[in-house]
Amino acid sequence: MKTDLLEIIEKHKNEYMISTDKKKLDIALIHNFLTYESGWSDGISYIKVEKSIHNSLNFGIYFEKKLIGFARVISDFSTIAYLGDIFILKEYRGLGLSKWLMKVIMEHKELQDLRRWILLTSTAEWLYEKYGFTKLSKPEIYMEKFSANVYRNEEKVNTNKDV
Repeated sequence: MKTDLLEIIEKHKNEYMISTDKKKLDIALIHNFLTYESGWSDGISYIKVEKSIHNSLNFGIYFEKKLIGFARVISDFSTIAYLGDIFILKEYRGLGLSKWLMKVIMEHKELQDLRRWILLTSTAEWLYEKYGFTKLSKPEIYMEKFSANVYRNEEKVNTNKDV
């Protein structure tokens, strides 16, 4: 039976490391990227980012112990997974790190044999296609409840909060 505690995975490639250890994550850096640089979660509060990380399987990419990339998966680990908040900091792009990150995510032992993966993207379709993602085959059967301005209505939170 599955428990809430997942085994921490660490993979190394040259001077880079991918880890699923939440304690290593720089939440302030993740919050800063998501709210000011991502374009998909502008204005999200620190508290909401912290809560999303707490309730997800997270993958951090590190260079010399500094977080330089991130992705998270929301899943029941049995039938479905949502992949989101994927990024590599600008100065580390073009080094193949996003491909390596996707490979590590897709090979994670708790994310095997799922019936469906979900991903929303307006960029890097070429990357996700390499890992089996396609456009919706039947978009007419999908529905969503989307609140476009939800983050704009949040109270601003200090990003220098001690975690």
